[in-house]
Amino acid sequence: MSGIWSSILTASFLFTIIRVSTPLIFASMSSLVARRGGVTNITIDSTMLMSALTGVLVSHYTGNLFISIVAGMIVGIIMGVFMGYFHIMMRTNMILTGVAINTFTNGATVMFLYAFTGDKGSSSNISSMAIPNWEIPLIKDIPILGDILSGHNALTYIAFVMVILCWFLMYRTPLGLRIRAVGENDKAARSVGESPTRVKLTALALSGFFASLGGLYMSMGNMTVFITGMTAGRGFIGVAADSMGRGNPVGAMLASLLFGTASAVANVLQINSFPTDLVMAIPYVVSILGIIIYSAREKHKQQRLVRQGIAQAERLAAGK
Repeated sequence: MSGIWSSILTASFLFTIIRVSTPLIFASMSSLVARRGGVTNITIDSTMLMSALTGVLVSHYTGNLFISIVAGMIVGIIMGVFMGYFHIMMRTNMILTGVAINTFTNGATVMFLYAFTGDKGSSSNISSMAIPNWEIPLIKDIPILGDILSGHNALTYIAFVMVILCWFLMYRTPLGLRIRAVGENDKAARSVGESPTRVKLTALALSGFFASLGGLYMSMGNMTVFITGMTAGRGFIGVAADSMGRGNPVGAMLASLLFGTASAVANVLQINSFPTDLVMAIPYVVSILGIIIYSAREKHKQQRLVRQGIAQAERLAAGK
């Protein structure tokens, strides 16, 4: 037990939390934009997976890091619009459409991986470029703080910047206002001349963009190889983080860091020879518990509001 605490109470452990939280932050921003637009996007995980594979393949065949990143982002945007086309324009069931896309993508990534590398498990047969790590001037020289904050992958810092940009987009721009208006009441938005279809497609395109960055981080930032199923449900954990954050980018980020902490603890326990099956379940158990606690709080809040409404009505009646 002392060995576990000695591993947790270190700067490297906090560094790991930030590292493993990066794809969760991107996934939570992806979920937030889509949900505020009135669509629950459950294809985030598969979008991350497809973008991760695209980045690796394009970087190998072009030798250009910028092109591979752009290609991954374009694929993510296409995946978001693809979801929107069937659900919004073809009026298919949102959940069934998401399940169908996830099933298709899981098989498609294996097929493309085998077609281009001859391997169904990973892209280790081909070389892949890596998104660089960044050292922060001045901060890197500060003891402990530099070990925690400096030296992360470029996409890690971009993830935290994206939280700020996402907040600014949703609450300080006309597009964000349109997305929130359509998500809350699309009929009211249509009555004032807004097109809910266009706004929802835009929200899903942005959702795919955020998800693509998470996928690119996993295959070209955290690692330099694509592995079949490497997202391991992180897209769904991002949806949970968004729900716990109540549609607020900062809240979603904090929830992502909570789940990232659970993953970091799981890594420490695995190193200390705890049963692998038990350790690997920890992040998902924590996400389930988080959703249960969040749902219970929301239910209690709604009941309190109902009681307050009834009490106010009784006071008004008594006043008459």
